[in-house]
Amino acid sequence: MKALRCFCFSVCALLLLEESSGFRDLRRPENVSVDSLNTRYVLRWDWPHETAANQTVTFTAQYLREFRSRKASNEKYWTSVCVSVLEHRCDFTGAIHYKISFLLRVWANTSQQSSGWVQISFCPDEHAALGPPSSLKLSSIKGDLEIIITDPLSSTNQSMKTLLNDRLSYLIQYWRRSAEPQKAKFLETKNNLVILTELDRQTWYCVRVQSRDGSHNKSSIFSDTPCTRTEGQMPYWQIFLYFLISLLLCFLLVLLNFCFYKMFTLLKNTFCPAIQLPDHIQELWLSDSEKPQLLAPESPESVCELLVMVSAELDAVAVDEHSNAEEQDSSTHSRHCSGDSGVYSTEEDTGHRSDLQMSSRKHREELHDGTLLELCA
Repeated sequence: MKALRCFCFSVCALLLLEESSGFRDLRRPENVSVDSLNTRYVLRWDWPHETAANQTVTFTAQYLREFRSRKASNEKYWTSVCVSVLEHRCDFTGAIHYKISFLLRVWANTSQQSSGWVQISFCPDEHAALGPPSSLKLSSIKGDLEIIITDPLSSTNQSMKTLLNDRLSYLIQYWRRSAEPQKAKFLETKNNLVILTELDRQTWYCVRVQSRDGSHNKSSIFSDTPCTRTEGQMPYWQIFLYFLISLLLCFLLVLLNFCFYKMFTLLKNTFCPAIQLPDHIQELWLSDSEKPQLLAPESPESVCELLVMVSAELDAVAVDEHSNAEEQDSSTHSRHCSGDSGVYSTEEDTGHRSDLQMSSRKHREELHDGTLLELCA
């Protein structure tokens, strides 16, 4: 009975002390949780309450090994990580061990007031999220796919396999790139080097990997998705298809060249004909002083000009006739030179020459008329 009275007296004194110091006046932080990945742990909380304008609210976060919390005087074992910080977070990375359970707590305080502690239990091995593989390499070897998986890394860049031992495994998901990921195939393994066999040749495949902890049923998000094509001999139907496509492309190329050649020839014959005008007409056409003009069809005489042509053959005939006449005259003159006077010889020679000139002139006029008619026609 005496002990009970002492306990009640102590509780009442403590309550009076808390009331006098304003310990219960400040609201506590809310939504306290741990944002964790592998061995990175960040304690987060919310504090949406209002305070006086001249007061600044700060926060203090501590941790304690859970087995020490059973002791009565455990207050001295609490270790502060963040003291009077303004942020609503505290990084516990490196302060707590992966396979040990801890108690984490946080409170809010000002220069005049303080709130109560908000405490949660946290065990990284059980509660921390597991990350995907840190890297994934995919390569094709003789028609198969070789997958090299790098373990998830801790905050000190060590493999998580050193902490999880044989519990770390990988779920491999692979599928054709043309198909949907829902139709993918799965393979679970603990090895970091995996070879996928029985794949189609000359086909693109995509792969992604997920980390798993079987003891606590933890799974990571999937890694990035690299894709590569398998090697090997191409199927016959694909070879035949490529052959048909190449023939079609060659035919289209030849047809295009033929059409281009025909069009080029047509344009060339239209704008640059093969038959050229005579040089004197081109000079007349290009002359600035005189431009060619079309003549009216009503004046055909203006189209034709008098063209006199003298044939070299006609001149040769005339010369031959003249030479023959001179020979005849000379022979005649030689026969009659003894009895005839020079007057008769001269008259006959003159008359013969006159007849020869008349016949030559007539022949030239006939040739001139025929040529003129041909030119006018």
